[in-house]
This record gives sequence, structure tokens and C-alpha cells, in this order.
Amino acid sequence: MSAVARSPKVPWYRILYVQVLLAVAAGILVGAFFPEFGKSLKPLGDGFIKLVKMIIAPIIFCTVVHGIASMGDLKRLGRTGFKTLVYFEIVSTLALVIGLVVVNLLRPGEGFNLDVHTLDVKVGQSYLTKAHSTEKVDFFLNIIPSSFLGAFTSGDLLQVLFIAILTALAITFLPQRGQGVLQVVEEGGKLFFGVMGIVVKAAPIGAFGAMGYTVGGFGLGSLNKLLALMMGFYLTSGIFVVVVLGLILKASGLSIFRYLAYIKDELFLVLGTSSSETALPGIMRKLERLGCAKSTVGLVIPTGYSFNLDGTNIYMTMAAVFLAQATNTKLDLSHQIALLVVAMITSKGASGVTGAGFVTLAATLEAVPGIPLESLAILVGIDRFMSECRALTNFIGNGVATIAISRWEGEVSAATLQKSLLHAVRKES
Repeated sequence: MSAVARSPKVPWYRILYVQVLLAVAAGILVGAFFPEFGKSLKPLGDGFIKLVKMIIAPIIFCTVVHGIASMGDLKRLGRTGFKTLVYFEIVSTLALVIGLVVVNLLRPGEGFNLDVHTLDVKVGQSYLTKAHSTEKVDFFLNIIPSSFLGAFTSGDLLQVLFIAILTALAITFLPQRGQGVLQVVEEGGKLFFGVMGIVVKAAPIGAFGAMGYTVGGFGLGSLNKLLALMMGFYLTSGIFVVVVLGLILKASGLSIFRYLAYIKDELFLVLGTSSSETALPGIMRKLERLGCAKSTVGLVIPTGYSFNLDGTNIYMTMAAVFLAQATNTKLDLSHQIALLVVAMITSKGASGVTGAGFVTLAATLEAVPGIPLESLAILVGIDRFMSECRALTNFIGNGVATIAISRWEGEVSAATLQKSLLHAVRKES
């Protein structure tokens, strides 16, 4: 009898990412051949995302509180937090710059000759209304919830982060009683992760409904000339992941391709649902399995959902300049630098807002004179296709950030990362 009992191999049809892929394929076929029925499937996708959002706030609260409070040393907390924010700002700005450079090289909007007078003005204005709530002083005031429990119902993750940090600091200042509170928070986190585990089993249904509605509502033919922007965005995001994030991960001691293979389950889940929130519990567990400290994972991942949106940043600069090209709006170097600076601010302001990519884009366009806000309407049809790439890039970026910060803090060695990854891959195979 062998010393280590092998766990029975799970049949392929019971693996979640396989189920999600099959559901995505089925949704595309239904949307393409039965568009009206495909459009009627929208509630399935919306319902699944609502289920996820229902449980995300308490998960992030428990995770952040436990992550910060378990550090104990406030100096270490400040050091890790500072390094995390510096990393986020550098990499996010790099994503904005890369998007700006690529869209100027490819020029996908050139020759579009869009007449904005033929577009629906209400589309741009509706997103601008949401964007106004995330600007300047309002942005900082909105971080403070109207009540402690109000943070959990607002849908704004920044509010949840705010009260979680305050709660964690309060626990660190408590003597022995603080450990009891921390244990309650830890057990609460396990409960909410368990609920999420049940919810995620419905991911194939959500993915089927979302894809059926997307293809049925807009059709594969709706891409038309916008296909150039889509392909450019996907290509740029791919280069960003392989080159920029790949180099960061290589410096940390891992291969980007092995890491992507390691988190493939979570990637397919994000792809099928167009939401990186659905894979939050899975990525946190896998990062801890690699050797990253639980406290660091609990701090970096939730914070990254608000401050490290690499895919959204690439999309913003590419989409803004594309609209300028499509409407024959001239943007000289000074205008593009202004666009970059504005995007650096607005990209932090719409976390937790539905349609965050469009909201931040609307806020950016308003701050850069010349680009007609009405032109946003032409992107509505392809936004769903773009959101999948945004979510995937954001998700990968936050995982890489956690590994980089863990290595920066000396919590785990390159050898340990490689050994843990190899062990995890063998265990799954």
C-alpha cells in the first residue's frame, strides 16, 4: 500500500472550467442561430453576477481585516501597504502609456469618419452622470459610507476597504480581546468563502446566459469596423501580460506561462462571466498555496480590485484615442499627455461601479476637450466583448502583484515558489 493515497481523478465533465467553456460555446451558438431566444437569456447572466456581488463585500471585509490585523506589526503593515500602492501606480501608469502608444501606431479609428449627430446623446450622458460621482472631492467623500453596514449595500468596494482597514487597526490596538475578535472574523471569512463556493457552481449557467444575450443582442456581425479596435486591444493586453507582467514574474522567480497554466480554472471562470470577482476565492487560495503570506494576499488582492486595473487602463487610453480618430478630432502631444494624466486619476475612481470601464472612459472624455461624448455610443455594441479582456488582464495583474510584493517583502523565495507551483500542478494532474 502506497504511503500517499492518490485522490480519485475527477471526470472531465465535472471540472468547472470545462463546464464554463462548454456553456460559453453553447451560448454563442444559441445567440447566433436563435438571437431572440439568446436575448431572453440575459437574466441568467445578470442573476449570477448579482449572486457574486452579494457575497463579495463580506469576503473582502473579512479578508482585509484578517490580513492587516494578523500582521500585528504596524510598521510592517505600513511598509507593505506603501510598497503595494507604489507598485500599483507604476504598473497602472505603464498600462496607460502602452495603450496610448499602441493605438497611435495602429490607428484603428482612422477613416471611420463618424458623424456624431447621428448618435444617441443619452448614451454618453448616462455614463457621465455616474462618472460625476467619482470625481475630485466627491470621490474622496464617497469612500466614507453613510453607515457601517451601508458599505456592504452600496456596491462600492472602496467603502468596504475603508471600514475594513479601520476595523483591522482597532483590533491591533485591543489587547488579548483582539485575538478573539480576529478569530471570529477568520471563521466568518471561512463561512462566506463557503457560500461563494456554492454560488460559483452556477457559473456555467451564468456564462451561458451572458454569452447567449451578448451574441443574440449584438450579433457577431455588429463588430464591423470596430473589430480593429477589439483586435488591437486584445493584442495589447496579451503583450502587456506576456512582456510586462512576465518580466515582473520572472524577476520574482516564476514563468508567466506556468503561472497562467496554474490559474487556468480561474481564468476560464473570469472569461465566461466577464467578472474577475467570481474567481476571487480561488486565486487567493492558490496564491497562499504558492507560499505568499496570508496577510499579504488579504491586503494586496482586495486593494488591487480598486487600484490595480491594468486591463481597464489599457482600454481607456486606446478607446479615447480611437474615438478621437473616428470623429476626426485632432489630439496633439500635449492633449495626449493631458489624457494620460486625467486617466491616471479617473481609473481609480469607478471601482465597484457597474460598467466601470465605460464610466471611467466618460469621465476621461469630459476632462479632455474636443472628443465628443456622444461618440461613446459606438462602443456600446462591443463593450461586452471588451469587458472579458479587461477582466482577464485585471485578474492576472493582481495575482502577479501579490507574488511580486511577497518576494519584495522576503516572505517567500524563488525556489519555494517554483517548488510549490510544481507540487500544485502535479497534484492537479
